[in-house]
Amino acid sequence: MKTITTRRTVRQYSGRDIEPEMLQKLLAEAARTQTMGNLQLYSVVVTRSAKGKAALAPAHFNQPMVESAPLVLTVCADFRRTTTWAQCRKGTPGYDNLLSFLNAATDALLFTQTFCNLAEEAGLGLCFLGTTIYQPMAIIEALQLPQLVFPVATLTVGWPAEEPPLSDRLPLESFVHVECYHDPTPEDIDRFYKEKEELPVNREFVRINNKETLAQIFTDIRYTKSDNEALSKTLLQALRKQGFWK
Repeated sequence: MKTITTRRTVRQYSGRDIEPEMLQKLLAEAARTQTMGNLQLYSVVVTRSAKGKAALAPAHFNQPMVESAPLVLTVCADFRRTTTWAQCRKGTPGYDNLLSFLNAATDALLFTQTFCNLAEEAGLGLCFLGTTIYQPMAIIEALQLPQLVFPVATLTVGWPAEEPPLSDRLPLESFVHVECYHDPTPEDIDRFYKEKEELPVNREFVRINNKETLAQIFTDIRYTKSDNEALSKTLLQALRKQGFWK
């Protein structure tokens, strides 16, 4: 049985299918996670068909595992269902705002993490796609998401066909603060990032990209200011379309 301390990001899957009964069990168990007001402000769109996965792939920059995985799960912040329930029960819902989106997104991400833990314990391999909020409109259209439903997380799921190395992690002292936030000094940064920066794989990554530091990979290549600003605009446009931003 896998544990959280040995979890790996799996992008290559065997041809073995995931039985519907197993998926149903994992989804039901994950629904026991924490949720705001016990409202379960999320929905999960399960994509099994080749056609459905092909429609989602461009939104995730055509990463191969989107189409090769047996399952793609898109977890959505969902105030649509709660709003409809309130309207059908003489309530006056007011969830077309940013606060409601943040509450629903938090619910959705809590569910996502719980599902990941359960699925990995059961032997499945997963890849969390950080691209979900980069091109939300493409996902909204592919999955026909109505207003007050917004994609926040995507998982590719399958039986592993690889055992990649564990990813590095920062030391506990770098992110745990006692009583109040401790703003890191340059000396703290040196200590926190020393092991990460000295890993051979990261040193090679810096070399082949003709950079001086690992940080420059993230600021100049992977998550640039111009990309962040452009994607922020599309994110706001999608939030407006889905009724969470006015």
